[in-house]
Amino acid sequence: MKQFPLCALIVCSLLFVLTHDSDADSKSPKWAATSVEKAGPDFQIQGEYSGILGEDSNEPLKYGVQVIALGDGAFQAVGYPGGLPGDGWNQQEKVTTKGEKTGNAITFKSEQGRGDLEDGKITIFDAEGNQVGTLKKVHRKSPTLGKKAPANAKVLFDSNRAKETVKNFTNGKITKDGLLKEGVTSKQKFKDGHLHLEFQLPFMPQARGQGRSNSGCYVLGRYEVQILDSFGLEGKDNECGGIYKVGAPSVNMCFPPLAWQTYDIDFQAAKYDKEGNKTDKAKITVKHNGVTIHDNREIDGPTPGGTNKDEAIAGPLFLQNHSNPVRFRNIWVIEK
Repeated sequence: MKQFPLCALIVCSLLFVLTHDSDADSKSPKWAATSVEKAGPDFQIQGEYSGILGEDSNEPLKYGVQVIALGDGAFQAVGYPGGLPGDGWNQQEKVTTKGEKTGNAITFKSEQGRGDLEDGKITIFDAEGNQVGTLKKVHRKSPTLGKKAPANAKVLFDSNRAKETVKNFTNGKITKDGLLKEGVTSKQKFKDGHLHLEFQLPFMPQARGQGRSNSGCYVLGRYEVQILDSFGLEGKDNECGGIYKVGAPSVNMCFPPLAWQTYDIDFQAAKYDKEGNKTDKAKITVKHNGVTIHDNREIDGPTPGGTNKDEAIAGPLFLQNHSNPVRFRNIWVIEK
């Protein structure tokens, strides 16, 4: 069997129209679904696909694709030779094609072949029409999702004890199903420690950029680790996992919206001598969905939008309200 060329394996800018009912609100960039039941048919197509191409050849290739919903039946997709981000991708090569609705399938064509997306899988064919592999839809989970707080941890929020633990936050509010809403500040303050945080991004297919599922995790109330729906994007300092105005994540580990995600963050406050002179900058290590995206990164000073700028004092956990319904659960801190 002829081996399928790399450049035909990636899907990136697909546009097609699905026939489905939607109300006027779903056409607005501000429309947001906070549950799978309300997300609509586009959500069922969006997601991650993974598989092996040329499995019977001398050079089989693991391959991943992220399909992103853009609203009104429009989609964008990104393909990754070697596997999905954090699962084999070499962080260098991407290939793009355009797609269109063909019957019940979305077809992506190039000079080297085509890919058909249908029934939760993408079937890949070479230029001669030979099937060379299938990418199946996958639902990845963070290895630290649901991690229980150790005995020495301070539990800031537990959705199983929502009414009790929401009191640990100023302006704390919860949903009917016991999830913490955005726009809260922990009453307890810290200097050095480890933070575990679980968050869920709403599905906002019509929104773009900073308008899409925007919030922020401000460590010590002053260093923002961005929370955004950056699924399938480049991975910049103003996208999910970025430390705003400081540095981009080493890899974009953002899962699709409505998937529960994790931040596991080791943080160290800036150090000062007795005379009040700064002797060490603040440092932070961030794992996003189990993958290290910042490794002991130094931070010169507070990032914009926090609750306090005095690096010499202890600070809270601040979860920013940016008018998008981002939800949180299972938040705890171990002080060091």
